[in-house]
Amino acid sequence: MSDRIPWMLALMCLAALALCGCESLGVHDMQSLLLPRFQRSEVFGFIAGFGTTFAAVPDLVAMLRRRSSAGMNPRMAAIMGVFQVLWVYYGLLILSRPVIAWNVVAIFINFLSVGAFLYFRSKEQRHAVAR
Repeated sequence: MSDRIPWMLALMCLAALALCGCESLGVHDMQSLLLPRFQRSEVFGFIAGFGTTFAAVPDLVAMLRRRSSAGMNPRMAAIMGVFQVLWVYYGLLILSRPVIAWNVVAIFINFLSVGAFLYFRSKEQRHAVAR
């Protein structure tokens, strides 16, 4: 694993260099052909946001099906929720509808995950004490 770190760092440096060189490409944001009220960047933002927002749903669904907190790390969901609040604020600052919309949904999903974890953990602890 540790022998992969230099390769990953080199790859990230190359990606950063490539992205820095994109300024001269002359790509300009335009109105979407499918949704004229939106810029093309907003359409791509909504599509990208959909994937990242709902990435936590499979863990939540699995926890609800198992009716158990086993395998769930509430700190991860709580940390993500805090930073998603910052993303919402950032979205408000730059007036980006995709950033605001998807992060509000993600905050709700993370709130549900932490709430379900706390509910199932307290239920498991009460059941363990009753034994």
